[in-house]
Amino acid sequence: MHPYEVLRRPIVTEKSTALAALHKYVFEVANGANKPQIKDAVQRAFNVTVEEVNTTMQRNKRKRTRSGRPGADPASWKKAIVTLKAGDTIELFEGI
Repeated sequence: MHPYEVLRRPIVTEKSTALAALHKYVFEVANGANKPQIKDAVQRAFNVTVEEVNTTMQRNKRKRTRSGRPGADPASWKKAIVTLKAGDTIELFEGI
C-alpha cells in the first residue's frame, strides 16, 4: 500500500496534543492496515524513525433517527498511536 493509502488523517485532540510531547502521534489509518505497514508508511511519509505502533479499532456510536428508533451504524475506524525515536518530531503536529 502507498503511505497515503495507509495514513488517512492525523487525529488532533487535547489528548493527542499532550501525547505529542512524549513523541507519540495519533493517526486514523486504513482498517486493513497492519502495524508493519503503518510503521513503514510513517517512516516514508515523514522521514522519521518509528519505535512502536499501537492500534485500536474505534466503534462509532449508533445514531438515532427523529422517531427515536436506532438508525444505521456508522462505519468503524482504526486508530494508530505511533511512538517515534527520541529527537524525532512530525512538524505537522507542531504549533497546535
